[in-house]
Amino acid sequence: SGQVRGLCGTFNGDQRDEFTTPEGDVEPGVAAFANAFRAAGACPALGPAIPDPCHGFPGNRERAEAACAVLMGPAFQ
Repeated sequence: SGQVRGLCGTFNGDQRDEFTTPEGDVEPGVAAFANAFRAAGACPALGPAIPDPCHGFPGNRERAEAACAVLMGPAFQ
C-alpha cells in the first residue's frame, strides 16, 4: 500500500489520486489517464469514450460470454 503508481493507481486509500500521470497531474477520466502512459506511435490514442472490446476483437464475444457465465453461475454465488 502506498508504494505503487502508474497504471496500477496509487493504492493509498485516496481514490481521488488514482489517475495520477507520470508528470504528477491527476486526470479526471480514464482515456486521458491512459493516454498519458501511451508510447508515441505505439498505438492510437483513446477517445473520450471507452471503446467496446468486442469491436476490436470480433468473434471473441461468444468466448467471453461463456467465461463470464461461469463466474455468474452457481459456483460463485
